Amino acid sequence: MVRLGFLLLYYGFFRYLPSSSSRGFLWTRKIRRWCCKGLFFSCGININIEHGASFGSGRQIKIGNNSGLGVNCKLYGSVAIGDNVMMGPEVIILTVNHEFASIEVPMINQGMKEFKPVCIGNDVWIGQRVIILPGVHIGNGVIIGAGSVVSKSIPDYSVVVGNPARIVRSRVS
Repeated sequence: MVRLGFLLLYYGFFRYLPSSSSRGFLWTRKIRRWCCKGLFFSCGININIEHGASFGSGRQIKIGNNSGLGVNCKLYGSVAIGDNVMMGPEVIILTVNHEFASIEVPMINQGMKEFKPVCIGNDVWIGQRVIILPGVHIGNGVIIGAGSVVSKSIPDYSVVVGNPARIVRSRVS
């Protein structure tokens, strides 16, 4: 019953409060943090959930210390976010996809594939409008350029860009 109360508060009111970067609205960060601690499976200290972020019930979300969800981000399913993760606006993280194996059955009638969790390491920077597809593991220290579509796992300290995202360099000398 308490969880339902937190969901009603978040989706009915707190989600629509101004961004914490808006002048004079730093307090909204504290309110959303308080609410999400009651919703997420695991919640680190000093997290930042921005205006418009959506994450279903939050039951399968793990978020580490000093990490955040950007403005209007959408998380679907089981997502683990490490410590010190920066996430730009309008990031989408998916954990399930449609089934499409049979050409005899319309795709709409084939149902969904199995859920594949997404795991994001520590010290990761995810740019604006990045899409992360089911089952992807993002290593530590990764930078993902704005607008990238990440369909495969990314090794530690890589810089990736594009659609599909590809490694353009390593942050390790």
